Amino acid sequence: MFTKEQLLSAKKRDDLIRIAKENDISLRKQKKNLRYEEELIKLQVEMVNLQRWIAERGMRVAVLFEGRDAAGKGGSIKRFSQHLNPRSMRVVALNKPTDIERGQWYFRRYVKVLPNPGEIVFFDRSWYNRAVVEPVMGFCNKKQYNEFMLQVPEFEHMLYEDGVHLIKFWFDITQDEQQKRFQGRLESPLKQWKFSPVDLKGQELWDKYTYYKDEMFAKTHTSFSPWMIVKTNDKKTARLESMRHVLSKFDYPRKSKAKVSLSPDPNVVLRYYRHNENMD
Repeated sequence: MFTKEQLLSAKKRDDLIRIAKENDISLRKQKKNLRYEEELIKLQVEMVNLQRWIAERGMRVAVLFEGRDAAGKGGSIKRFSQHLNPRSMRVVALNKPTDIERGQWYFRRYVKVLPNPGEIVFFDRSWYNRAVVEPVMGFCNKKQYNEFMLQVPEFEHMLYEDGVHLIKFWFDITQDEQQKRFQGRLESPLKQWKFSPVDLKGQELWDKYTYYKDEMFAKTHTSFSPWMIVKTNDKKTARLESMRHVLSKFDYPRKSKAKVSLSPDPNVVLRYYRHNENMD
Protein backbone atom coordinates (compact mmCIF):
# COMPACT_ATOMS: atom_id res chain seq x y z
CA MET A 1 0.00 0.00 0.00
CA PHE A 2 1.16 3.53 -0.76
CA THR A 3 1.49 5.95 2.12
CA LYS A 4 -0.26 9.31 2.04
CA GLU A 5 3.09 11.05 1.58
CA GLN A 6 4.02 8.82 -1.38
CA LEU A 7 0.72 9.52 -3.13
CA LEU A 8 1.06 13.27 -2.61
CA SER A 9 4.60 13.26 -3.99
CA ALA A 10 3.55 11.54 -7.24
CA LYS A 11 2.69 13.92 -10.06
CA LYS A 12 2.02 11.34 -12.78
CA ARG A 13 1.63 7.60 -13.30
CA ASP A 14 5.36 7.05 -13.90
CA ASP A 15 6.06 8.48 -10.45
CA LEU A 16 3.74 5.95 -8.84
CA ILE A 17 5.41 3.10 -10.74
CA ARG A 18 8.86 4.30 -9.63
CA ILE A 19 7.76 4.61 -6.00
CA ALA A 20 6.21 1.13 -6.14
CA LYS A 21 9.46 -0.38 -7.43
CA GLU A 22 11.56 1.42 -4.83
CA ASN A 23 9.31 0.22 -2.01
CA ASP A 24 8.54 -3.26 -3.32
CA ILE A 25 4.82 -2.49 -3.75
CA SER A 26 3.02 -4.89 -6.09
CA LEU A 27 1.01 -3.23 -8.87
CA ARG A 28 -0.07 -6.44 -10.57
CA LYS A 29 -3.77 -5.98 -9.77
CA GLN A 30 -3.73 -2.32 -10.78
CA LYS A 31 -1.97 -3.09 -14.07
CA LYS A 32 -4.51 -5.81 -14.83
CA ASN A 33 -7.36 -3.37 -14.18
CA LEU A 34 -5.74 -0.76 -16.43
CA ARG A 35 -5.37 -3.28 -19.25
CA TYR A 36 -9.02 -4.25 -18.80
CA GLU A 37 -10.19 -0.62 -19.00
CA GLU A 38 -8.07 0.05 -22.09
CA GLU A 39 -9.37 -3.08 -23.86
CA LEU A 40 -12.95 -2.34 -22.84
CA ILE A 41 -12.92 1.18 -24.28
CA LYS A 42 -11.51 -0.04 -27.58
CA LEU A 43 -14.11 -2.80 -27.82
CA GLN A 44 -16.89 -0.35 -26.99
CA VAL A 45 -15.68 1.86 -29.85
CA GLU A 46 -16.05 -1.13 -32.15
CA MET A 47 -19.55 -1.80 -30.77
CA VAL A 48 -20.49 1.77 -31.74
CA ASN A 49 -19.13 1.15 -35.25
CA LEU A 50 -21.04 -2.12 -35.46
CA GLN A 51 -24.27 -0.49 -34.26
CA ARG A 52 -24.00 2.25 -36.88
CA TRP A 53 -23.58 -0.33 -39.64
CA ILE A 54 -26.50 -2.43 -38.35
CA ALA A 55 -28.72 0.66 -38.28
CA GLU A 56 -27.72 1.69 -41.81
CA ARG A 57 -28.44 -1.78 -43.19
CA GLY A 58 -31.71 -2.24 -41.30
CA MET A 59 -30.48 -5.46 -39.70
CA ARG A 60 -32.08 -7.08 -36.67
CA VAL A 61 -29.80 -8.45 -33.97
CA ALA A 62 -30.82 -10.19 -30.74
CA VAL A 63 -28.24 -11.18 -28.13
CA LEU A 64 -29.47 -13.51 -25.38
CA PHE A 65 -27.70 -13.62 -22.01
CA GLU A 66 -28.57 -16.72 -20.03
CA GLY A 67 -26.91 -18.36 -17.04
CA ARG A 68 -27.26 -18.97 -13.35
CA ASP A 69 -27.87 -16.10 -10.94
CA ALA A 70 -24.77 -13.94 -10.27
CA ALA A 71 -22.99 -15.21 -13.39
CA GLY A 72 -22.48 -11.62 -14.59
CA LYS A 73 -25.16 -11.24 -17.25
CA GLY A 74 -26.31 -7.77 -16.18
CA GLY A 75 -22.78 -6.42 -15.80
CA SER A 76 -21.85 -7.63 -19.27
CA ILE A 77 -24.97 -6.13 -20.84
CA LYS A 78 -24.13 -2.83 -19.16
CA ARG A 79 -20.69 -2.79 -20.80
CA PHE A 80 -22.09 -3.83 -24.17
CA SER A 81 -24.70 -1.07 -24.21
CA GLN A 82 -22.93 1.67 -22.24
CA HIS A 83 -22.02 3.90 -25.20
CA LEU A 84 -24.53 2.74 -27.81
CA ASN A 85 -27.17 4.99 -29.32
CA PRO A 86 -30.38 4.29 -27.34
CA ARG A 87 -32.48 5.06 -30.43
CA SER A 88 -31.39 1.78 -32.04
CA MET A 89 -30.65 -0.34 -29.00
CA ARG A 90 -32.75 -1.83 -26.19
CA VAL A 91 -32.20 -3.96 -23.11
CA VAL A 92 -35.08 -6.35 -22.42
CA ALA A 93 -35.57 -7.84 -18.94
CA LEU A 94 -39.18 -8.95 -18.68
CA ASN A 95 -40.97 -9.35 -15.37
CA LYS A 96 -42.90 -12.51 -14.56
CA PRO A 97 -45.88 -13.00 -16.92
CA THR A 98 -49.24 -11.47 -16.09
CA ASP A 99 -52.41 -13.54 -15.78
CA ILE A 100 -53.29 -12.62 -19.37
CA GLU A 101 -49.81 -13.52 -20.65
CA ARG A 102 -49.97 -16.89 -18.90
CA GLY A 103 -53.01 -17.69 -21.03
CA GLN A 104 -51.27 -16.77 -24.30
CA TRP A 105 -48.80 -18.64 -26.48
CA TYR A 106 -45.60 -18.69 -24.45
CA PHE A 107 -43.46 -16.93 -27.07
CA ARG A 108 -45.92 -14.11 -27.70
CA ARG A 109 -44.55 -11.68 -25.12
CA TYR A 110 -41.04 -12.20 -26.48
CA VAL A 111 -42.12 -11.72 -30.10
CA LYS A 112 -43.36 -8.25 -29.14
CA VAL A 113 -39.88 -7.16 -28.01
CA LEU A 114 -37.78 -8.68 -30.79
CA PRO A 115 -35.49 -6.21 -32.62
CA ASN A 116 -36.93 -3.85 -35.19
CA PRO A 117 -35.01 -3.13 -38.41
CA GLY A 118 -31.72 -1.41 -37.59
CA GLU A 119 -31.83 -2.39 -33.92
CA ILE A 120 -29.81 -4.44 -31.43
CA VAL A 121 -31.70 -5.94 -28.49
CA PHE A 122 -29.93 -7.41 -25.46
CA PHE A 123 -32.03 -9.91 -23.52
CA ASP A 124 -31.25 -10.19 -19.80
CA ARG A 125 -32.76 -13.68 -19.66
CA SER A 126 -35.15 -14.71 -22.40
CA TRP A 127 -37.65 -17.35 -23.48
CA TYR A 128 -35.16 -19.86 -22.06
CA ASN A 129 -36.58 -19.19 -18.60
CA ARG A 130 -38.89 -22.07 -19.44
CA ALA A 131 -35.98 -24.38 -20.21
CA VAL A 132 -34.23 -24.09 -16.84
CA VAL A 133 -35.54 -21.70 -14.17
CA GLU A 134 -39.24 -22.52 -14.52
CA PRO A 135 -39.02 -26.33 -14.31
CA VAL A 136 -36.45 -26.17 -11.50
CA MET A 137 -38.57 -23.78 -9.43
CA GLY A 138 -41.90 -25.38 -10.32
CA PHE A 139 -43.15 -22.35 -12.28
CA CYS A 140 -44.36 -24.50 -15.19
CA ASN A 141 -45.74 -28.01 -15.49
CA LYS A 142 -44.27 -30.94 -17.41
CA LYS A 143 -46.59 -30.47 -20.39
CA GLN A 144 -45.65 -26.79 -20.74
CA TYR A 145 -41.96 -27.65 -20.48
CA ASN A 146 -42.14 -30.42 -23.09
CA GLU A 147 -44.09 -28.22 -25.51
CA PHE A 148 -41.53 -25.47 -25.16
CA MET A 149 -38.60 -27.79 -25.79
CA LEU A 150 -40.27 -29.02 -28.98
CA GLN A 151 -41.22 -25.56 -30.20
CA VAL A 152 -38.11 -23.50 -29.44
CA PRO A 153 -35.89 -24.88 -32.25
CA GLU A 154 -38.70 -24.23 -34.73
CA PHE A 155 -39.28 -20.76 -33.32
CA GLU A 156 -35.60 -19.89 -33.66
CA HIS A 157 -35.47 -21.38 -37.15
CA MET A 158 -38.29 -19.03 -38.18
CA LEU A 159 -36.29 -16.11 -36.77
CA TYR A 160 -33.25 -17.30 -38.73
CA GLU A 161 -35.23 -17.62 -41.98
CA ASP A 162 -36.68 -14.15 -41.46
CA GLY A 163 -33.20 -12.65 -41.17
CA VAL A 164 -32.92 -12.11 -37.42
CA HIS A 165 -29.35 -12.52 -36.19
CA LEU A 166 -29.60 -14.45 -32.92
CA ILE A 167 -26.62 -14.89 -30.58
CA LYS A 168 -27.11 -17.08 -27.51
CA PHE A 169 -24.74 -16.84 -24.54
CA TRP A 170 -24.72 -19.10 -21.50
CA PHE A 171 -22.65 -17.51 -18.71
CA ASP A 172 -21.08 -20.42 -16.82
CA ILE A 173 -20.06 -20.04 -13.18
CA THR A 174 -18.88 -22.51 -10.54
CA GLN A 175 -20.93 -23.16 -7.42
CA ASP A 176 -18.24 -21.78 -5.11
CA GLU A 177 -17.91 -18.57 -7.10
CA GLN A 178 -21.69 -18.11 -7.16
CA GLN A 179 -21.78 -18.44 -3.38
CA LYS A 180 -19.04 -15.79 -3.04
CA ARG A 181 -20.99 -13.38 -5.22
CA PHE A 182 -24.20 -13.97 -3.28
CA GLN A 183 -22.31 -13.14 -0.09
CA GLY A 184 -20.95 -9.99 -1.72
CA ARG A 185 -24.49 -8.91 -2.60
CA LEU A 186 -25.65 -9.38 0.97
CA GLU A 187 -22.74 -7.35 2.33
CA SER A 188 -23.14 -4.42 -0.09
CA PRO A 189 -25.98 -1.93 0.50
CA LEU A 190 -25.82 -1.08 -3.21
CA LYS A 191 -26.30 -4.71 -4.31
CA GLN A 192 -28.73 -6.12 -1.76
CA TRP A 193 -31.64 -5.47 -4.13
CA LYS A 194 -30.15 -8.12 -6.44
CA PHE A 195 -30.50 -10.85 -3.83
CA SER A 196 -33.70 -12.86 -3.47
CA PRO A 197 -34.89 -16.13 -1.90
CA VAL A 198 -34.69 -17.65 -5.39
CA ASP A 199 -30.91 -17.12 -5.24
CA LEU A 200 -30.64 -19.35 -2.18
CA LYS A 201 -32.76 -21.97 -3.95
CA GLY A 202 -30.28 -21.86 -6.81
CA GLN A 203 -27.56 -23.11 -4.46
CA GLU A 204 -29.80 -25.74 -2.90
CA LEU A 205 -31.00 -27.00 -6.28
CA TRP A 206 -27.64 -26.77 -8.06
CA ASP A 207 -27.72 -30.32 -9.45
CA LYS A 208 -31.29 -29.91 -10.67
CA TYR A 209 -30.29 -26.71 -12.50
CA THR A 210 -27.39 -28.61 -14.06
CA TYR A 211 -29.69 -31.35 -15.32
CA TYR A 212 -32.10 -28.93 -17.03
CA LYS A 213 -29.23 -26.81 -18.36
CA ASP A 214 -27.69 -29.86 -20.02
CA GLU A 215 -31.06 -30.87 -21.46
CA MET A 216 -31.45 -27.37 -22.88
CA PHE A 217 -28.08 -27.50 -24.60
CA ALA A 218 -28.67 -30.95 -26.04
CA LYS A 219 -32.09 -30.08 -27.49
CA THR A 220 -31.73 -26.43 -28.52
CA HIS A 221 -28.15 -26.14 -29.79
CA THR A 222 -28.50 -25.98 -33.58
CA SER A 223 -26.34 -25.07 -36.55
CA PHE A 224 -28.43 -21.93 -37.17
CA SER A 225 -28.70 -20.99 -33.46
CA PRO A 226 -25.76 -22.39 -31.47
CA TRP A 227 -25.11 -21.96 -27.79
CA MET A 228 -21.92 -20.12 -26.84
CA ILE A 229 -20.60 -20.98 -23.38
CA VAL A 230 -18.76 -18.15 -21.60
CA LYS A 231 -16.65 -18.96 -18.55
CA THR A 232 -17.43 -16.20 -16.09
CA ASN A 233 -15.53 -16.88 -12.87
CA ASP A 234 -13.44 -13.91 -14.02
CA LYS A 235 -16.16 -11.33 -14.75
CA LYS A 236 -13.95 -8.82 -16.51
CA THR A 237 -12.47 -11.39 -18.88
CA ALA A 238 -15.97 -12.70 -19.63
CA ARG A 239 -17.15 -9.19 -20.56
CA LEU A 240 -14.28 -8.61 -22.96
CA GLU A 241 -14.43 -12.02 -24.61
CA SER A 242 -18.21 -12.06 -25.08
CA MET A 243 -17.97 -8.63 -26.67
CA ARG A 244 -15.23 -9.90 -28.98
CA HIS A 245 -17.45 -12.80 -29.98
CA VAL A 246 -20.33 -10.55 -31.02
CA LEU A 247 -17.99 -8.27 -32.98
CA SER A 248 -16.38 -11.26 -34.69
CA LYS A 249 -19.75 -12.36 -36.13
CA PHE A 250 -20.17 -9.34 -38.44
CA ASP A 251 -18.09 -7.92 -41.30
CA TYR A 252 -18.77 -4.25 -40.68
CA PRO A 253 -16.72 -1.46 -42.36
CA ARG A 254 -13.30 -0.62 -40.93
CA LYS A 255 -13.32 -3.79 -38.86
CA SER A 256 -9.80 -4.51 -40.08
CA LYS A 257 -8.71 -1.11 -38.68
CA ALA A 258 -9.71 -2.01 -35.12
CA LYS A 259 -7.05 -1.18 -32.53
CA VAL A 260 -7.93 -4.24 -30.49
CA SER A 261 -8.17 -7.97 -31.13
CA LEU A 262 -11.65 -9.06 -32.19
CA SER A 263 -10.93 -12.78 -31.92
CA PRO A 264 -12.41 -14.24 -28.72
CA ASP A 265 -10.29 -16.51 -26.55
CA PRO A 266 -11.44 -20.10 -27.31
CA ASN A 267 -10.63 -21.04 -23.72
CA VAL A 268 -13.22 -18.54 -22.46
CA VAL A 269 -15.91 -18.53 -25.18
CA LEU A 270 -16.75 -21.98 -26.56
CA ARG A 271 -19.43 -23.54 -28.71
CA TYR A 272 -21.55 -26.02 -26.76
CA TYR A 273 -20.10 -29.08 -28.49
CA ARG A 274 -16.59 -28.02 -27.43
CA HIS A 275 -17.66 -27.60 -23.82
CA ASN A 276 -16.70 -31.12 -22.84
CA GLU A 277 -15.72 -30.37 -19.26
CA ASN A 278 -18.48 -28.57 -17.38
CA MET A 279 -17.40 -25.95 -14.86
CA ASP A 280 -20.41 -26.74 -12.72
